[in-house]
Amino acid sequence: MPVYVLKRLAQAVPIMIGVAIVVFVTMKLIPGDPVAALLGPNSTPQSRHDLSQRLGLDQPLPIQFLNWFVSALHGDLGTSISLQRPAGSLVLASFLNTLVLLGAALLLALIGGIVLGVLAALHPQSALGRIVRGFTLFTISIPQYTVALLLLLLAVETGILPTGGMTTTGQSGPGTVLLHLILPAVAASITPMGGIARMFASSLSEVLHQDFVTSYRARGLASTAVLRHAIHGSVPALLTITGLQISYLLGGTLFIEVIFAWPGLGQLVYQAVSARDYPLVQAGVLVSALVLVLVNVVVDSAHAGFDPRVRA
Repeated sequence: MPVYVLKRLAQAVPIMIGVAIVVFVTMKLIPGDPVAALLGPNSTPQSRHDLSQRLGLDQPLPIQFLNWFVSALHGDLGTSISLQRPAGSLVLASFLNTLVLLGAALLLALIGGIVLGVLAALHPQSALGRIVRGFTLFTISIPQYTVALLLLLLAVETGILPTGGMTTTGQSGPGTVLLHLILPAVAASITPMGGIARMFASSLSEVLHQDFVTSYRARGLASTAVLRHAIHGSVPALLTITGLQISYLLGGTLFIEVIFAWPGLGQLVYQAVSARDYPLVQAGVLVSALVLVLVNVVVDSAHAGFDPRVRA
């Protein structure tokens, strides 16, 4: 097992190098001049030249990339042009807030997806099974931002839940954060919940028709015990779809954070793109890519732990 994990980590190294190159090149293709945006329209050519030289933007692109990549390997992700603060600390603080939202949304998606998947697998031809399948099809078809806007409109009309931010002015504590977390977490979890439910239902239905399940039933094993063994056989598929949904959540929370003013990494990158803050955007995207690669390694390792055939 340790050898398998080390191999997966080694395979992740070229992926991260490729991601770093793509991120750097993409930032250079974004229209606009960060120096002009920082100094304003009335800046002189000499002042723009001096600032470009100080930021290293006057050097050839390969040199700029090497300097940035080597610094990133040492933990230095540069300095935000618009905020004049280390990009690494800004990204880390925002990413922790994103993890709170991501964790809550993933928990809701897993619980709802497993429950709906079990119902769909156990009642494939009943009205309940058809309702569940129809609901999951609806959830994977509706965009996250549409759900977020509908929930935001509902909250504005009813006034029951806060409509934005992470805390309320003058109030703090886990209870306040949890209250502000409900709407964005629900909005972010709807689509992944449908995907997890449909994949898990398909896998569980297939396992329920395998020979070992038939033998358990023939021996008179209780239905709950049979279901428990069948669910254990469906765990690899559940892990796979969960890993994919984590990647989807990490990318999809950008819209959720902007709509609900959640101070996470998505909103930070959105503001940085608007300000042409290249170092901050590069740091945010690079950290997100690193997390996605590590999530894939963890999911594949967990899959190998449940199924020895993967290690072979």
